[in-house]
Amino acid sequence: MSMLELRAISKTFASPTGPVQVLDRLSMQVTAGEFVAVIGPSGSGKTTLFNIIAGLESPDAGAVLIDGIEVTGRRGQVAYMPQRDALLPWLSVIENAVLATVVQGGDVAAARREARALLADFGLQGWGDARPALLSGGMRQRAAFLRTVLWHRPIMLLDEPFGALDALTRAQLQQWLLTLWDRLDRTVMLVTHDIDEAIILADRIYVLTPRPARIALEVRVDLPRPRSYTLVTDPAFARLKRQLQQVLMDGERR
Repeated sequence: MSMLELRAISKTFASPTGPVQVLDRLSMQVTAGEFVAVIGPSGSGKTTLFNIIAGLESPDAGAVLIDGIEVTGRRGQVAYMPQRDALLPWLSVIENAVLATVVQGGDVAAARREARALLADFGLQGWGDARPALLSGGMRQRAAFLRTVLWHRPIMLLDEPFGALDALTRAQLQQWLLTLWDRLDRTVMLVTHDIDEAIILADRIYVLTPRPARIALEVRVDLPRPRSYTLVTDPAFARLKRQLQQVLMDGERR
């Protein structure tokens, strides 16, 4: 497991109407083995932040560190699951899962064996040779998560992994993700618009302001694990949810 640190990250993009600042001196820390959620208004720069952590974009200022070593602008340091599952339609579940190994020139045969051994854990038993078009939405997300796990990076970035799913499937996959995270011993950073999801999954939550994004609130989720959706009736859950909603609403009214 590894620790992730962001130091004063800033990012501005050019637009037809002039420069648009997206991130403003954003600093965060995710300790080894921690599950941290990031929530904020649409367009507040959450995906840009993940792209910078993953080395897909470079910040204008600031630094990304893993275990105290600067990795700003370097790709391949973290495993990144984007909003869309991005499964290649002409490849099977197994071949999609081992893409990182193929790209990196690793032992593909060993990666295939590992992927097949994990199919049952990911709810994909019997589907290893199927193409993505045959999978349900939830199965596609599990296949994408399998690919992320097989990247073998101690830090995983999950960008709205369940946002496009119906409420029941989303709740089922959230529970599945918690069980898997507990077994995998990975450091996880999650972007979500769903406050309930953030509270149920995370150890800590960062709330971003509207663009340019700054930290509006950092809060620890002091609810016992293991967690489930039965927590929504807990008064502590309700208090934390109201607090997060208030901060988001205050930010929108700025």
